[in-house]
Amino acid sequence: MNRTADWLIGRWLASRFGFSMRLREAQATLASTLLLLLRLGLPLTAFVVAFNPIWGFTWYLNTESWVTGIYQKLTELRVDPWRVGMIDAVTRALAGGDELFQIHPDGVAGPGDFSFVVIGDPGEGDASQYALISRYLELGHREDVKFLVVASDVIYPAGAMEDYESNFYLAFQGFAKPIYAVPGNHDWFDALEGFNANFLEPKAARAAIEGRVEADLGLTATNIDRVEKLLTRAARLRDLYQVGVGTQRTPFFELQTSDFVLLGVDTGILRTVDARQWAWLERALSRSRGKFVMAIVGHPRIAGGHDIPPTAEGHDVADTAGKFAALYRLLASHDVRIAMAGDTHDFEYYREIMNGGRVMHHFVNGGGGAYLSIGTALDFPNPPATADWAFYPRTDRLRAKLDAETPVWKQPFWYWIKWLDAWPFSIEALSGIFDFNHAPFFLSFMEVRVERSKRQVVLVLNGIHGPLRWSDLQTGGAMVPSGAIADDPVEFIIRMDGE
Repeated sequence: MNRTADWLIGRWLASRFGFSMRLREAQATLASTLLLLLRLGLPLTAFVVAFNPIWGFTWYLNTESWVTGIYQKLTELRVDPWRVGMIDAVTRALAGGDELFQIHPDGVAGPGDFSFVVIGDPGEGDASQYALISRYLELGHREDVKFLVVASDVIYPAGAMEDYESNFYLAFQGFAKPIYAVPGNHDWFDALEGFNANFLEPKAARAAIEGRVEADLGLTATNIDRVEKLLTRAARLRDLYQVGVGTQRTPFFELQTSDFVLLGVDTGILRTVDARQWAWLERALSRSRGKFVMAIVGHPRIAGGHDIPPTAEGHDVADTAGKFAALYRLLASHDVRIAMAGDTHDFEYYREIMNGGRVMHHFVNGGGGAYLSIGTALDFPNPPATADWAFYPRTDRLRAKLDAETPVWKQPFWYWIKWLDAWPFSIEALSGIFDFNHAPFFLSFMEVRVERSKRQVVLVLNGIHGPLRWSDLQTGGAMVPSGAIADDPVEFIIRMDGE
């Protein structure tokens, strides 16, 4: 071998051996791991930071969003132990049982009709969130609307307290009724501290945060001073903006009336429910027998036209899909009529007909402000998980927006999607690249009307200008009500005493 080739191969081998040894060393020591991450990540991060304003990525090539990926890996396996610690601490501090997990908004306990609003994944703090404000504030001033529920991801990118003023309080200032929430995966990235401080009753919030610290054996940066600062700042923001939060006591909740039940179920990051919450849920469902039950769950079971494996058993600790399937089987076994979730950033509906003819109505209600999930409209399966389905936005209108607004430098991604279906990745995985946060927006949320006078629950789909029309949705099966026309508002009418 000539000297030049020998030198080049020698350098290459030395580099490969050196890198392999550093990787092996990094597996053994924390210091080496951090050093290797810095050496590999800092140059690339500097490049991204420098060019991000030019590229215009608002989600994927955003350093805050990248950091959340690290947060997720650090926290995802701790969510259940943390939640158990929180529940136990709140139960001890407030000295109660299941009544601690109930909410009591005014105007729902009597025999009259009432309504509430559910909005999913709103917390991005930009135009895509603010475009919906005028509509839900208008509803909030109606006498029949009694409260609002945020379904998943109150705050992006990492649920931090410092983002609550811009991403929550400013957006909901002026909503005149109580606000409750079910956290999403992003809210858990800071160990749920921001969520607890703002949404939980102050005594429960203190107990929950301290319970999480205790679950981590005190090996955390959160100490007494930090807890006090979190609670003080949350109280100050509630007072300054006059937003009706801070009354629930855990990240899950139960609303019981004589004939209607609303359950909020927290599924953390990996779609899991810990043993304490599971036991509470079984008891709450038992209390709900004979009533119309609606559940707001942290993650949807059916999304993008796909269902999770329905036969998974979930016995293995790592089998999160099986545990998640078991959760929905539990809901179905107690005749929960409506299952609604955010997490996927659009609107979707699926009518599931189960054994015995019972029906569960699945709603994906995550169009409240985060980047649009394009996978549903551009990659909907044939056949989908259920025969009757609907989603918003329609495929043709989304394609028209992307054709018209995709800049030249993003065109390769768009052609990759149109020609190759984004192989080997999914179209949905590229949603963040096409995050165009300007009109036309395909945003949505739901108004839920409990019409006791007619023995029915009506779910009205709203966009930025008011109720959306059937012509705005893409539908399949027996979806559009008999006699309805394209310009009629989208209303899902479900009988309280059966289909």
